[in-house]
Amino acid sequence: MLAGELGLVALIAVVVLSTMASAQYVLPRWASERFVQTGKDGQSCANSKHYLLPVTRVNGLLSLLSLGLLATAFLTDQFQLLYVAEHSNSKLPVFFKFAAVWGGHQGSMLFWVMTLSGWAALYSLSRRCPSQYKADVLWVMNLLVAAFAWFTLLASNPFEFSPQFMAEGRDLNPMLQDVGLIFHPPLLYVGYIGYSMVFAFACAALMQEKVTLDWLPLCRQWALVAWVFLTGGIVLGSWWAYYELGWGGWWFWDPVENASLLPWLTGTALLHALLAAQRQKMLLNWVMILAFVTFSLSILGTFIVRSGVLTSVHAFAVDPGKGISLLLILVVMLIGSFGLLIFRGDKLTSEPLVSVFSRSYLVLVAIGLLLIATFTVFLGTFYPMVYELLGLGSISVGAPYFNTLITPLSLLALVGMGAGSLVKWRKGGYCRWQQVVWLALVAIVSGLLGYLFQLKVFNLEMTPASVERVEQFDALVCAVWILACWVVVTHLWAGFKVNDRKKLIGVTLAHVGVAIACVGAAMNAEHSYEVNRKLAPNKTFEFVDWQVHYQETQWRIGPNYTAERASIYFDQQGSESFSLFPERRHYPVRVMNMSEPAIKIFWHGDYYVTLGEKVDSQSYAVKVQYKAAIRWVWFGALLGMLGGMSVVILRLKQESGVYEQVEST
Repeated sequence: MLAGELGLVALIAVVVLSTMASAQYVLPRWASERFVQTGKDGQSCANSKHYLLPVTRVNGLLSLLSLGLLATAFLTDQFQLLYVAEHSNSKLPVFFKFAAVWGGHQGSMLFWVMTLSGWAALYSLSRRCPSQYKADVLWVMNLLVAAFAWFTLLASNPFEFSPQFMAEGRDLNPMLQDVGLIFHPPLLYVGYIGYSMVFAFACAALMQEKVTLDWLPLCRQWALVAWVFLTGGIVLGSWWAYYELGWGGWWFWDPVENASLLPWLTGTALLHALLAAQRQKMLLNWVMILAFVTFSLSILGTFIVRSGVLTSVHAFAVDPGKGISLLLILVVMLIGSFGLLIFRGDKLTSEPLVSVFSRSYLVLVAIGLLLIATFTVFLGTFYPMVYELLGLGSISVGAPYFNTLITPLSLLALVGMGAGSLVKWRKGGYCRWQQVVWLALVAIVSGLLGYLFQLKVFNLEMTPASVERVEQFDALVCAVWILACWVVVTHLWAGFKVNDRKKLIGVTLAHVGVAIACVGAAMNAEHSYEVNRKLAPNKTFEFVDWQVHYQETQWRIGPNYTAERASIYFDQQGSESFSLFPERRHYPVRVMNMSEPAIKIFWHGDYYVTLGEKVDSQSYAVKVQYKAAIRWVWFGALLGMLGGMSVVILRLKQESGVYEQVEST
């Protein structure tokens, strides 16, 4: 039997089991006594657990098997499957065949189902939850698995057979033939779907007869894990677009990029709300709302990517008809979750805010800033579509809109991150006002000196007038430097003032990471520069204090492409030199040309060369760029991820110790 047939059987089994489990749990009056019956003393809970636990775990294994069989079909060139034929080729390198499994719509949806089932199966192994609550969480997760498994089977089946014999495949889109694709979509989807657990936790909490706060610590752990994966997916996607697509930018404010940013913003707000709820029993309603909205935005992001309703440079695998089904799932989920909140929200009792000068109040301000940023990005992303649907014509919203509105919000966020480490949860601070003034002065001096030092390192004062760039000293960049130093200084001060410093490691890494990323983004935006030249072999031009020499053009043959390769030599007046080898590739199966840029990495920035179209028999259009502090953005994001994981690991160690003590007694 073919891998495709076995994979289809496994997918059908997931559909049947998840549907039956969901129906059997929600309709106990008509269910068999063997599975679920209403009763007292936890009888319903126990029976539900005995049924839901094995079904959830079996679904996790079956969905993993289905995805593995699809991967086998790719690796063995089974072009009788339509999806394999459209996204692979016998000459495609093995690791790209593996990445092609989720490189198209159908495969990505199967990966979605597998991840959703996997998260549910992983949670089913937990031993620290009340039985009834755990059963309710698993019921919500099985509902979600059933919905997306039905959608995959009926509208996005990756195991559909080709109506005609195909001896060879159409090949994977050349833009996706990169090692980044192996990791970027999975990380992004694991992050997206991680919020399904948070969604299920919130729904299950509202379904309990008495709404308690026992679920908050576990919910915060899952939210942190989802946030870390989503951050990793966004960072890897930014890095992939930077070195693969050839434009030299790390963020384009493209609809698909914005689709991943929206749940990241609300997910970050959710983390802050969960912290306040867990520590001070505050903002419980915000926790519920943000849990529902974040997972909804994750589904909306998938809808944007796969429907093609918004024009995107990342639109590699779209199908408008299938996108409507995703939108329907989203609408039903929103109605159900917010309906539950309306009818059961009165059971939530939150403590009131005591003082404006408290960390609780600053957390609320942070949530407000993040929601304003979310609305800003949402409006800029969807306004052109609504404008066109209303018959008003076409309009585009570009980077100036987003940068103008997001920049002041980012500056305010940096101020708040620093201030939050100096005040207590209820009222009062860890230091006097005089000490705050001294900390501010240290931040101002440090930021100003750091910025001036970078100007010297970047050699911006040597930039010729022919290079298009902004003025040498930029007040906005200087302000970002000062506020970033404010975040670092205040967190270091807080570390000296508290006894249990382990609890501050995660938040310090995360906030300092955000500060470093902001500095990198500001420097990159204001102090990068580029030149475009028509170059032929043995031609030289000056790029700042570098002599750039086009040495020669070579031809080479890749596994599934041919390439023109330029050798470009950089020389800094004899003190330092290096060579870069950008390529212009041709993929014959897809009949596509791609530029493969070459990059030289320095700690203060990258030199980035792109080989463009051939102008005449010898000359090419060549773009040379200096991308200031570009890797600071990714380094800061990685610090944030490390901070999130450190909190999860610390919490797991604490719970493990407590659980071992309970077991021993």
